[in-house]
Amino acid sequence: MNLPIIDFYSAESDRLSTAISIRQACIEYGFFYLVNHGVENDLVRAFDESKRFFSLPLEDKMKLAYKEFRGYTPPDPSLGLQGDSKESYYIGPLSDSTSANLNQWPSQELLGNCRPSIESMYWKLFGVGKKLLSLIALSLNMDEDFFEKIGAEDKPAAFLRLLHYPGVMGPHDEICSAIQILARSPS
Repeated sequence: MNLPIIDFYSAESDRLSTAISIRQACIEYGFFYLVNHGVENDLVRAFDESKRFFSLPLEDKMKLAYKEFRGYTPPDPSLGLQGDSKESYYIGPLSDSTSANLNQWPSQELLGNCRPSIESMYWKLFGVGKKLLSLIALSLNMDEDFFEKIGAEDKPAAFLRLLHYPGVMGPHDEICSAIQILARSPS
C-alpha cells in the first residue's frame, strides 16, 4: 500500500489545499507521510544520539531504568523469538519543570550532547505538531486556532520514545541459515 504524502512546506503557501489533502488521507488510509517538515537535520542528530545511547553497556543504561514513565527499558528476554525484542528509552513532557525533572538523562561525561540534541528535536517536533493540529482543524472545517482555543496545547503530554531493535534472527532466518549450512556440508 502506498500511503499519501503530505508536503508540509506547501502548507505555508496553500494551507487549505494541504488541509484537504490531510482530510482525504485520514479518511481513505488513516495515515500519511509528512515530508518537508523542517526537522530532518534534527532527526539525523537524534538518530546518531540514539545509536550512541543504545550502544552503551547495559549497566550504564540500567542506571536510567524506567520509572515515572521515563527512562530505559531493556529487551524482555522472556519473549524470545515470539515477542518484540526492542529496547527503549522514554523522554517525557518538557513543557513544565515538574514533569521535565522526571526525565532521566545520561551524564554529560557519558554522552555529551545527547540531552541538548534530543530536547531540540523534541521541541521542533512539538512545533510541527502544533502546526499540524491547525491544519487538522482546517480539515474539519473549524478555525485554524480551534485546538489552541480549547486548551489542547496548554499542558501537552507529548512523549518521545527512542527504540532499538537488536536484530535477533527470527524463525525464518534460522531455517535459511540451517539450509545454507546444510548446502555447504559435504555429502
